Amino acid sequence: MSLPPADSALGKLMSTLPRPGRVEWIGVRPARGVNMQAVDEVAAQTGAGLHGDRYAGGSGKRGVTLIQAEHLPVIAALAGLDSVEPATLRRNIVVSGLPLIALKGRRFRLGEVLLEATEECDPCSMMEAALGPGGYNAMRGHGGLCAQIIEGGAIRRGDALIPVIDAPG
Repeated sequence: MSLPPADSALGKLMSTLPRPGRVEWIGVRPARGVNMQAVDEVAAQTGAGLHGDRYAGGSGKRGVTLIQAEHLPVIAALAGLDSVEPATLRRNIVVSGLPLIALKGRRFRLGEVLLEATEECDPCSMMEAALGPGGYNAMRGHGGLCAQIIEGGAIRRGDALIPVIDAPG
């Protein structure tokens, strides 16, 4: 994704966020067909992914998947459910407090880790089984972002999500 120049009017608008975000939930899935496991802390490995996650080692642009906490009730409502647990949606990290989509194509810090949002994380067909009929469509536009790990380290529940403004992306 090509971003507008940082000194343009649109570039300034796109880089202005109301406040930092916050890590609310972390999950890894050690193998295909296994439920997500909630953890309080995870090691992010540069170019590899999250330690203990099935995608670690060959994940490339999809090293980490993130979803916005504020979208969970929206997804639940659109799927006709009372609520949705983060593990059901199969994303690694749930963040709150900022519009996650504003980070697309940008770098940001999550705890000790520097990430770059590479693309939107579209839902897969498994959401139909997980959320019931219409579950796939309930997640469309609310699936979050995929990110690659630029600098590894630890990510902990409660860590701040801080956008890195004017970073190459």
